[in-house]
Amino acid sequence: MTVIKSREIHLANRPVGLPKKDDFLLKEVEINDPANEEVLVKNLWMSVDPYMRGRMIDRKSYVPPFQINEALDGRAIGVVEKSNSKNFKEGEFVISNYGWREYFICNEKQLNSVNPDYGPIQAYLGALGMPGLTAYAGLLEVGKLKEGENVLVSAAAGAVGSIVCQIAKIKNCKVYGTSGSDDKCSWLENEIGIDKAINYKKVGNLISEYRSSITSGIDVYFENVGGDHLEAGINILNVGGRIALCGMIDQYNDEVTKKGPSNLMMLIMKNASMEGFIVSKFNHLNEQFLNDMKSWIESGKLSWQETVHEGIETAPKAFMNLFSGENTGKMLVKIS
Repeated sequence: MTVIKSREIHLANRPVGLPKKDDFLLKEVEINDPANEEVLVKNLWMSVDPYMRGRMIDRKSYVPPFQINEALDGRAIGVVEKSNSKNFKEGEFVISNYGWREYFICNEKQLNSVNPDYGPIQAYLGALGMPGLTAYAGLLEVGKLKEGENVLVSAAAGAVGSIVCQIAKIKNCKVYGTSGSDDKCSWLENEIGIDKAINYKKVGNLISEYRSSITSGIDVYFENVGGDHLEAGINILNVGGRIALCGMIDQYNDEVTKKGPSNLMMLIMKNASMEGFIVSKFNHLNEQFLNDMKSWIESGKLSWQETVHEGIETAPKAFMNLFSGENTGKMLVKIS
């Protein structure tokens, strides 16, 4: 029997406010050989995502909370090291929910193969994975985007927002986005090709800025931030506008619940709609999504950027940096 030593990140404490280094613990465990229908996987890449902050709170939600003194989990790409499964061969790339660790053993049913023909394997944690499908389904299904409409995207330089922007441009829309640095705004305008990027940290009043910069209003607002961004977005919605509520990163670390937008009545006056969504509702679109993405990538219409930390020990820092906006595109940890 072979014994492998593996390091993994455990939740040491439930964070209060912004997560801190002491809320995480690096532990070493021993991994034995896989049993029948089991697979030993060596993780190569893992994802950190804002939604994980909600799982650090002990409350009922659409996914169970993380447990104290247990390993965290999330999407990861790995390679099969040993297999007692007929469905997976040694050397095959797989995707799982066993992130935050170097090695793991699981049942074959908990793995899916990764096709490297579509793009780099780590892209299945970003543009070709959950963030990409979130952008695709949120914009086209929830936002019901039509050709040539005006679109506003908050956190536009993030993993989801940057894909939303590009799909909207592919659909011949006029696209506006917000971000928190001049460098990100420059990337959005010059590389991604949106029509106007707004550095919200340099704006005194977001509603006034929107009114002066987005003179034709917006038909679809893809919301990743919440707070003042949501109130300002509602303000400039056109009649019949749609808001796709994807995230509220502005509130994930709040110790006291903030008041909501004061202008919700505008949704009635404008015959507008606002709908929250969870990406798993749209898993049935995955094949269509991948086919469209492959076409757009091959034609040069869609690209992405990654911010990479190296080593499992850097995963907590990578996660914490999400909340200070230090990533452009997808935040990843390269484990091996």
